[in-house]
Amino acid sequence: MTSALRESAGKEKRGPISKQRNTHPQPVLIEAAKLAPRFNETLKAVHEKEQAKGHANRATLAVARKLVAYLLAVDRAYFAELKASKLTVTVGST
Repeated sequence: MTSALRESAGKEKRGPISKQRNTHPQPVLIEAAKLAPRFNETLKAVHEKEQAKGHANRATLAVARKLVAYLLAVDRAYFAELKASKLTVTVGST
């Protein structure tokens, strides 16, 4: 879900979604982004903020990007914990 980002005078403008992506999870992510604001207040606020600017599809993409950020944070935490547990086993066995 990467897109071009142009920034000038404190304003961000995003371009179209990049073609450099894995196309299989994208439809699932978009559908999740359409449903997520119903169940999460933070994502609902993100959606409403973007929708107030006047474009529903951009609001959905903003929610999708937020979901990706959440997924990456969970992934990072998991692998950091896994790495720490391997270090503990390695250090403990010597």
